Amino acid sequence: MTDANGYIAKPSGECCLKGSLHDGEPRGRYETIAGVNTYISSPPADKANGNIVLYFPDVFGFFTNGLLVMDGFAEAGYLSIGLDYFRGDPVYLHRKDKNDTTTDPGFDYEAWKAKHTAFADEATPGWVKDVKAKYGKSTTKFACVGYCFGAPYVCNELAGDTVTAGAFAHPAFLKDHHFHQLKKPLFLSCSEIDHTFPPESRNKAVDILQKAGKPYQLQVFSGVEHGFALRCNLDNAYERYAKEQASDLQSGRE
Repeated sequence: MTDANGYIAKPSGECCLKGSLHDGEPRGRYETIAGVNTYISSPPADKANGNIVLYFPDVFGFFTNGLLVMDGFAEAGYLSIGLDYFRGDPVYLHRKDKNDTTTDPGFDYEAWKAKHTAFADEATPGWVKDVKAKYGKSTTKFACVGYCFGAPYVCNELAGDTVTAGAFAHPAFLKDHHFHQLKKPLFLSCSEIDHTFPPESRNKAVDILQKAGKPYQLQVFSGVEHGFALRCNLDNAYERYAKEQASDLQSGRE
């Protein structure tokens, strides 16, 4: 199902401003690549497989949950590299959750999205190019993972020649062309309850992929909502399971 603006997966909405924060100490480092602050998590020497995962964050940007997910990809053997296309201005500085109106009373969510989407659209291709030049070798294979806001950048990379496969979870900002343009396999990790990517939209995306003969794999978890792969309640055993299953498949772990 496509909305009035042509979106299959709608732009990030109020459902993106909820979830739980996770405890942990990220172990990666920061550097600037292509003028953008970048988080890099290196695999243990005995697990390193020589390959790279590019990470495209959700609207919470570089927050503990996401950095720990990147560390998890590193633990699976991949050099994990993500960019802060929000430039130190993640949404949680303005809204602690979807019901918060006091943190930044004048916050304009729509203007925030437009500003950062414009920058991310422009900056991400050059960032990927510089990451490849700096960290890639002739034998390196690249994959990419995006959450919510990061989904279109996964699809854009899958339309190019750098990555060999990509995945997104609870996507946003996707139109028909994002699926038509794919040249590499896509893994879709989805929640049953998702106002941004509801069942009818998910079915349309799959229909496009099937009719065009695109390689894909679809994973849908019942009983969880948009944001489950990053901001679930870890005290809930099933929500933890869904998150961990999504991360394991995205990183290639069995």
